Amino acid sequence: MKTQLIELITKISSGCMAQDEIERVAGEAAQAYADPGVFLAANPDINYDDTFPIPLGEWVVVGSLPETVLFQADTYPDLLQQITDSFGPAVTFNIKPKQLAKTEPLTALNRIQVQLGSMSKEDGGYVLVNFSQLLDDEMQAVLVFGNDLPRVLELCAELNIAAAPSLEALKVAVHV
Repeated sequence: MKTQLIELITKISSGCMAQDEIERVAGEAAQAYADPGVFLAANPDINYDDTFPIPLGEWVVVGSLPETVLFQADTYPDLLQQITDSFGPAVTFNIKPKQLAKTEPLTALNRIQVQLGSMSKEDGGYVLVNFSQLLDDEMQAVLVFGNDLPRVLELCAELNIAAAPSLEALKVAVHV
């Protein structure tokens, strides 16, 4: 499981996390999956209980991802701002958060995905992927290189972590 977690975190962090940090998070998460009671006893500062909608190991992964990797927002302008901030000022975005303020969710997410898909072409662009169960926000997602998307979805399925390309998931939700 630790090997799968290392591969998953490496792919979703897209170079934003150091290898030793990835291995530390994967190791802690694997311990938490294997024996939650022992993990919680050894880490009394962890704020987790049985009411959380995800297993402790998944919670460790989600809680350990930096804000440059895991984007949590209640609105599409906020989501785009977080994504833009994660790339830093050297990367230019063709859309601005305020341009999404009055658009429908599907339109806003489509615009974000078109922008992300046009970046890092050699890696298949970026795909915004809903990641894990929502905890406190309306949206919770990571960026994945398009070339890595099939493997990331496969790893998430193996680890029982909910994951789906954000745009496709919203299209399904809107048409249900």
